Amino acid sequence: MSEPVAPLNGAKYEGFVTVQAMGLQGMITLRGDLSSAKVGKAVKAATGQPVPAQRKVAVDGDAGMAWMSPDELLLFVPYPEIDARLEALHKALSGEHFLAVNVSDARAMFHLEGNGAREVIAKLCPVDMSPDAFGPSDFRRSRMAQIPAAFWMPNDVSVQIVCFRSVAEYAFNLLKDAAEPGGQVGYLA
Repeated sequence: MSEPVAPLNGAKYEGFVTVQAMGLQGMITLRGDLSSAKVGKAVKAATGQPVPAQRKVAVDGDAGMAWMSPDELLLFVPYPEIDARLEALHKALSGEHFLAVNVSDARAMFHLEGNGAREVIAKLCPVDMSPDAFGPSDFRRSRMAQIPAAFWMPNDVSVQIVCFRSVAEYAFNLLKDAAEPGGQVGYLA
């Protein structure tokens, strides 16, 4: 059996922010009744975090979850533990109407770091990235140029981005272009 390979093998670009393709990340798409106590208990056991509010994310290290829609969460778990966490979810949610699927190898993640991180996202996504409108723990699903993407800010100067693995190179190139030295306007910094 072959070993898993991270999308873009950790490619990195230094512009007015640092753009980095992240390593392997365990991800589970979970659909179901997010108000169910059984679902809440199961996802907390899987990730260590409670179900986040609408358009929020709760992540600590490589574990947590993001609110995707009224009946969908994206769970983050350590990549080597994905099968065990998925099996535990299926067991814990037995009898509940739900869908839990390992999407780890179908997704890519990127990390932006630097004072201009908001500006890079604002160039590519139709989202108000001003500090009053979007801050740490906020989560959005949107378009990043021509592709669907989701993102959040772990802190005021960094952004985590998730997209389909099939468009990882395109996403990385978009982020690089938006972070070109000299391209910072400074409006959101």
